[in-house]
Amino acid sequence: MIPDDLRYHKEHEWVRIDGQQATVGISHFAQEALGDVVFVDLPKVESQVSANQELGEVESTKATSSIYAPVSGTVLKVNADLEDHPEHLNKDPYGQGWIAVIELSNPAEVEALMDAAQYQEFLNAET
Repeated sequence: MIPDDLRYHKEHEWVRIDGQQATVGISHFAQEALGDVVFVDLPKVESQVSANQELGEVESTKATSSIYAPVSGTVLKVNADLEDHPEHLNKDPYGQGWIAVIELSNPAEVEALMDAAQYQEFLNAET
């Protein structure tokens, strides 16, 4: 259930690296904890983000939660489809539920993120 090709942040965001670009989303664990997602506040294209700072917000039937940037860089694009279909975060968090693409300003930050096995251990320790 935890894709092997991604890296994971302690706040339950994931990144998929493609060259100097990182696609960001929230993990299955995060969307499950949130419940039904009803709104996503996306970052602005061309905004600068820093690792561990707020990237946006997700509202669900249970709570509003911050989305944190797992890496630093410039937001190249956002998944505008989430504005009309926030449920994609619940139905397909690793596919249609992606949130933003960030041009990496510090690729070394990726190495500080957890791989799938480390993320599974992290989840086991949290529950």
